[in-house]
Amino acid sequence: MKPKKEFGRKRGCKRCGRKRGIIRRSRIYLCRQCFREVAFELGFRKYS
Repeated sequence: MKPKKEFGRKRGCKRCGRKRGIIRRSRIYLCRQCFREVAFELGFRKYS
């Protein structure tokens, strides 16, 4: 039996599941929209 072909984005946003615009830096794994909402709580002062 052949192994199933896997391609595309496997991991989505932790909050909403969106697959596009993922921020992987520091293993955050949030889409850019969710990141803007929670960035201040994560310690990013630019988005205050």
